Amino acid sequence: MPNLTSVIDQLQQERTRLASQLENLNNALSALNGTGNNRTGRTVSAAGRARIAAAQQARWAKVKGKVVSIVARKRTMSPANRKKVAAAQRARWAKWRKQQKG
Repeated sequence: MPNLTSVIDQLQQERTRLASQLENLNNALSALNGTGNNRTGRTVSAAGRARIAAAQQARWAKVKGKVVSIVARKRTMSPANRKKVAAAQRARWAKWRKQQKG
């Protein structure tokens, strides 16, 4: 009987080793197929891609010794438009407050 117990122990160890190898193989296959824990749903806007591309072009130009300027256009609102937006927002809040009272 002691001989049979040792055989059972060896078979259980072999089963554990094979299960570990099979898990490693499955992980490798899922990584190659792209079915693992991939991030999805995060996209970059066209403007973001353009900024990334411009920055990369500037880095390459710097390495090559060329001068490239990256001009980021900052959009500002005119004072007249600012007043219109503020007035519209005040009107929305007034309407909301009136509805809350009534």
